[in-house]
Amino acid sequence: MTTRRHQVQQDDSELDITPMLDIVFIMLIFFIVTTSFVKESGIEVNSPSAATSVNQDKASILIAINENSEVWIDKRQVDITTVRAIIARLHTSNPEGSVVIQADKLVSADQLMTVMDQVRQAGVLNIALAAQKK
Repeated sequence: MTTRRHQVQQDDSELDITPMLDIVFIMLIFFIVTTSFVKESGIEVNSPSAATSVNQDKASILIAINENSEVWIDKRQVDITTVRAIIARLHTSNPEGSVVIQADKLVSADQLMTVMDQVRQAGVLNIALAAQKK
């Protein structure tokens, strides 16, 4: 008489999640690459209002000039003489981008033109002035 041993069959029902992880990582990379980051100048400025103001889509560099004629770039106060070098450095990382100047209502035209000249000397010709919609 032979005894039969009943072998317990193990289920090979493990789920391979490697393809799912690949898809999740690809989606994560896609969302990181396509996300546009909001840049800020670092201070709040009381901009003048204009009825014909439009949104600037490719603004990559923001410059703020407050009522005391202090110039701010990337959340730090800079000297007017260093604006050209800073803008040239920032412009090399995104050559298609533009510069938006957020000038306070009380800033003199002379101060605004000095900053605009520094930006143009840095090689950026696409300059916009920020305004609030009326």
